[in-house]
Amino acid sequence: MPRTGESQIEGVRVRTGARLHLGFLDLAGDLGRRFGSFGLAIDGFETRIDIRRADRFAATGAEPARVERLVRMLRERFNLTGEVAVDVASAIPAHAGLGSGTQLALALALAFRRLNGLAPDADADAAALLRGARSGLGVALFAEGGFMLDAGRGPATDLPPIVSRLTFPPDWRVLLLIDAERDGAHGEAEAAAFAALPAFAAEGAGDICRRALMQVLPGVAEADFAAFAEGLSAIQRRLGDHFAPAQGGGRFTSPRVGEIADVLERAGARGIGQSSWGPTGFVFARDPDEAAHWLALAERQVRGRVRARIHAARARGADCVVLN
Repeated sequence: MPRTGESQIEGVRVRTGARLHLGFLDLAGDLGRRFGSFGLAIDGFETRIDIRRADRFAATGAEPARVERLVRMLRERFNLTGEVAVDVASAIPAHAGLGSGTQLALALALAFRRLNGLAPDADADAAALLRGARSGLGVALFAEGGFMLDAGRGPATDLPPIVSRLTFPPDWRVLLLIDAERDGAHGEAEAAAFAALPAFAAEGAGDICRRALMQVLPGVAEADFAAFAEGLSAIQRRLGDHFAPAQGGGRFTSPRVGEIADVLERAGARGIGQSSWGPTGFVFARDPDEAAHWLALAERQVRGRVRARIHAARARGADCVVLN
């Protein structure tokens, strides 16, 4: 294990943002690679971990059981002795399509590395902690932030490679529609859902890849919001129809989120879809004023525990600082 020198550090804080999974590229897999995906790091949600040397192990704050399991894996991976106290002061909402599991696991791994004088290696940590099974986005966005596209899994793939990194236009915003009463598919349920879905047509994968390459990516690169939003909406409609049988029959896991998204689309909003398995939906906007307009309209439709929030892109990866 590469070391940066003997460590006398007593505590470390890691902070990382959430990510939106904006769509798969090729679920057919008939060309030898499957999945492929594109996504965006966002501000506004944060996982913040404080880890300190301690006389005995303690896990406080959010998700203590998951933290304890990950700490056991990391201690074994790095062959470490000694105890730590871990406080998860804030956490990205779990099972909401925002990448919470990967961000928590990688934040803990980075904290362990910094505490023990080890060089960062998010790719290796992801493999050891069983993250990135279908997408490399969560790992790369943890390390760098921004907007990225990965090339999916081939026969010899360890972690899906990132083949496009772009700076997201700083004025663009995304309105998230979050249903706190529902969870997106995860774990064994997610694997079962993929297995039960019908085969994805190669023609559909071709259309998605064409729109990604000729609309979404150049839209981001040239700050052409219309091209980006049109391509993203078309991709999301096709994927939503494919995943509908595993989502209760609709393009959105949360029917209420879907209803609000429909209202916004009829009013002229574009760049609409669902992150991963949801239940979080999204609507993109070309600037803060347009985002505020869509927020006001969404809030008039909100019922129950659905929340609407405006977020900006996150142009950096995780922050790691030494605690006094």
